[in-house]
Amino acid sequence: MKCQFCEKPATFHITELTEPTGPQVMHLCEEHAKGFLHKGASSPMAAIATALAKQLGQSGDDLEELDQKECPVCGITFREFRNSGRLGCPYDYTHFEADLRPLLINVHDRTDHAGKHPQRSAGTADSQARMIKLRSEMEEAIKSEDYERASEIRDELKNMAAPLNPPNTETDDQS
Repeated sequence: MKCQFCEKPATFHITELTEPTGPQVMHLCEEHAKGFLHKGASSPMAAIATALAKQLGQSGDDLEELDQKECPVCGITFREFRNSGRLGCPYDYTHFEADLRPLLINVHDRTDHAGKHPQRSAGTADSQARMIKLRSEMEEAIKSEDYERASEIRDELKNMAAPLNPPNTETDDQS
C-alpha cells in the first residue's frame, strides 16, 4: 500500500476512531509519519502522534539525527539500515550498539545470541572490519595502478584468511 501523500510504501497505518462518521484511516510513509509527529496537533490526532513517536522510539529530531549516523568502516547510515533491514559490516553492531539495543530487545526479547554458531568462525568484528578496509585499499591501489601495493594487500588478506580456511585434513581410512 502506498502513502496517501506520496508514492512511497506506507509503513504506518493509523486508524482514528473519534469521528462520528466512522473510523478514519491514514496510510503514511516514514517521512510523512515524521511530519505528522512534528505538527503537534491539538486535536485527538495529537494522541495518535504521541503513540507514533513511541513506536518510532524517539522524537522526530532525535530520529533525524540518528539517521545521519554513519559507520566509519563500511559507510552505511542508520537510515539505510532502517530502510533495508540489513547492516553493512560486522563493525556496525559495535558502532550502532546503543541504537540497536532497543530494537533487538523489542524484536528478540534479548541482546545476546541464543542460536547456533558456525563451526568456522569468521573472526572478530575488528578483524572483519580490517579485511573490509584492506579490500577497499586494494581496489584503490589497483585504480591508481600501484600494483605492488595491491599485491602486498592481497598477501596480507590471504594471511588473515588463512586461519579461517584450514587445509582439508581428512584422510581415507577405509579399513
